[in-house]
Formats: sequence, structure tokens, C-alpha cells
Amino acid sequence: MDTGTDFYLDIPRADRLSRGLIFIKWLLILPHALILWAYGILASILGFIGFFAILFTGSYPADLWNMVYRFLRWQLRVNIYTSLLRDEYPPFGEEPYPMQFNVVRPERQSRLILFVRWLALIPLGFWLMIVGLVAFGALIIAWFAILFTGSIPVGIHSFLVAFIRYSTKVTVYSSMLTDVFPGFSLD
Repeated sequence: MDTGTDFYLDIPRADRLSRGLIFIKWLLILPHALILWAYGILASILGFIGFFAILFTGSYPADLWNMVYRFLRWQLRVNIYTSLLRDEYPPFGEEPYPMQFNVVRPERQSRLILFVRWLALIPLGFWLMIVGLVAFGALIIAWFAILFTGSIPVGIHSFLVAFIRYSTKVTVYSSMLTDVFPGFSLD
């Protein structure tokens, strides 16, 4: 998949979604939540080490970068499932899932951006909270749409995918996997 960009995420719309599954997805996801919690601690430690690697060498070591990327990829699959966009249970590990996600690992990263990144994350965090509130409202509407019709309306699906794409871009930026600023657009 060559998209010509350093970041790509697409989540295809399911034609039908289970009306009963929307009641228990939160319960089914508990094993993932426990493992991701521990993996998240490891990813944070690797990110801390990656910070100093970028500082001293100008590059995030490939093995560390790949571990953090795999964590974000797994977390993304779980988010897609809990956001009611797909009914397929997320796999434990790297098995296929109905999404396309790719981040290109940069060979060199800016040491200057390393020090000012946290400043950029402040307005991004506020914007993400505002859009997140709207996404939460859309998720409630999606829940009722699935309950009554068995599917999510196209517009709500598109908005939820755009929100997940944007929040993932912010996470990739804050995790130092890229120096590309995500901006404030949901495009």
C-alpha cells in the first residue's frame, strides 16, 4: 500500500453490525485492556529511551520504534472495536483486522522538535478534547442507530473514522514516531 504519505489510516464501513454485541463489547474487551495496560507501560519506557536516542543520535532505534508502533496498532484495533465501527473481535497480536494503518518510520528526526513537541501538544490536547466530546455524542447516536437499524449511518461512520484518524495522528506525534505535526484538521 503506497499512499504517498507518512501516515495512513482507513476503517471500512461494515454493512451490518450486531444489535446484541453493542451491549457487551465493554465486557469482551477487558482482556485486551489488561494486556494493553501492561504493554502501555512498556511502550512508555521504550518512548523514554527513544527520546534520549533521538537526542543523542537523531534517530529512533528501529526495534524500539517498531515495538511502540505495534502497541499503537493493537490499541487502535481495540479502539475501532469499542467505537462500534467493527464487530470482528480484535486479535491479540499482529493478525489481520479490517483496517489499513501505516506510519512510515523516519530515518532522521529533529532534535529541536524533540524539545518543543510538548508545547505543540497543549493546543492539540484541547482541540482533541473538544472534538472528542462531539465524537462521544456521535457514538451515542451510532449506538442507537445500530440498535434500531443494525448499521451506522455513513456520515456518523465517516466522522468517527476521521476522529480516530486524527487522535491517532496526535498519538503518533506525541509518541515521537514522527516529527510531522498533525495540525487541527480532521481531514
